[in-house]
Order: sequence, then C-alpha cells, then structure tokens
Amino acid sequence: MKLDPQQLARFDEEGYVFIPSVFSPDEVAVLRSAADEVYAMDREEVWRESSGVARTAFAAHRYHEAFRRLGRHPRLIGPVMQILDGPVYMHQYKVNAKAAFDGEVWQWHQDYGTWRRDDEMPAPRAMNIAVFVDDVTAANGPLLLIPGSHRHGVVEAGHDLETTSYPLWTLSREKVAELAERGGCVAPTGPGGSLLLFSSLMVHASPPNISPFGRTIVYLSLCHVENHIRRFRRAEWIAHRDFAPIEPLADDCFDELVAARAEARASAAA
Repeated sequence: MKLDPQQLARFDEEGYVFIPSVFSPDEVAVLRSAADEVYAMDREEVWRESSGVARTAFAAHRYHEAFRRLGRHPRLIGPVMQILDGPVYMHQYKVNAKAAFDGEVWQWHQDYGTWRRDDEMPAPRAMNIAVFVDDVTAANGPLLLIPGSHRHGVVEAGHDLETTSYPLWTLSREKVAELAERGGCVAPTGPGGSLLLFSSLMVHASPPNISPFGRTIVYLSLCHVENHIRRFRRAEWIAHRDFAPIEPLADDCFDELVAARAEARASAAA
C-alpha cells in the first residue's frame, strides 16, 4: 500500500493522514481478540490504570502472533517507508486501551520530544502509524491532534511523573493553547480497521473515557534505520534496540489467523 500525492501533501502540511477501513472486519476481529488476550496477561510490559484495567501493552509483537504479523504488515510498513524515505525499524510498539468508564487521560505531548530526551534519537525521522481496533468515536476517548504543530520542532516540555501511570514530557496549557490558536484541534474518528499516520513532532493527547464503550488502538512507532537511538536508559521493551530493517510480510498474512478464529468459533458452537 502506498500513499497518493494528495495524502503525502496533507501529511507534509498538517502532520497526519487518516485512512478509514484499511483492515477488514475479520482482520479487526482477530486483533480485538488478541488485545483481550494480552491485556489479561501478567507481564511487566502490560501497564494498568489506578483502577486495575489495562492502559497499554508494550512490545506485544514479541509475545503474540497476531501483533507480530501486524508489526510487519505491508499496509503499515509501506506508507511509513514512503514518508521516511527508506527502511525502518520498530522503535516502540504499544497496544493502548481506553477502558469503558475507567480509561484515563494521556496528556499533551510530542513523541519525538520523549525519544530525543530519553533515548537520544538524533532527528525526528520517525513517526507513528495507528490501527483502530475498535470503532473510535467522539465519546470513547479519541486521539486529539493539533494540525500543523509538527512544523514547530521540539516544543519545551516538563517531565510529568505523577498525573498517570506512564511518565511523559508534557506541554504547558499555555503552549497548547498557543498552538491550537494557529492550527485548531481535531479528533479523527472512524471504524475499526482504520489507519492514522502522524508525525513524531505532532502535539497530541487523548481525554479520559467515561463512556460505556471501550476502545483500543495499536501504535507502531517506526524510525529510519540510520536514525536509531543512542541512549539505552529505558527498558528494552519500551525503547527497542533491534535496528534491523523490518521485512514486510505478504498482504494476506492475516488470512491464516482469520481462518483459525473462524474454525475455533465453529467448534465452540457445535
């Protein structure tokens, strides 16, 4: 899969591209079951809210087959290689939850700000591509973006270690208001299986989810292999050390998992 010239121009101008329904309902169902399975695991990579519900599962591509395949899916790797102009490696992999009623806030931040300060990533030659596992609506804690904020470079931030279970380099209210005054604020929404690509310099956040509807989004943070991190202070399952280029799988790499899920459901119903 490749982005067309209009999509590339939008990414350059606004810092993000949203593409609905890239994955089929059957493929999404496999990912939804996989998310439930990793959230139930007792692993150090699975972080939880103060309520005990899952917040994020780091590096799930290393301990679940569906997420391994997703991390090498050509519909994800192809567009990122196109934007970053070359081979990429996996810097970070997260399966982020916004549990119904209990999903907490992600404060305003830039991902590259963290990657530069904590991991010594040389340049913002890295980006995120997100897969909606559930329908993302205005009600269940969508991602908030400030279009054009990627054009302002790394913005001054403070290290927030207290607001939530996950430390972030967060922006002040004054800076967020200033950027939003110029670029506005958007919340891409759409059905499960949709894709959101956004710059590592994009200022973004997400509100709490107090709705009765949970939502999960998988984030692949991909970096050009020449731009790999230089500091190894964070846990390896948070900031990966394997800088080998990702070799994409075939486009039908989910077919086997879809068939296995259908067979299991048929056996259970028999």
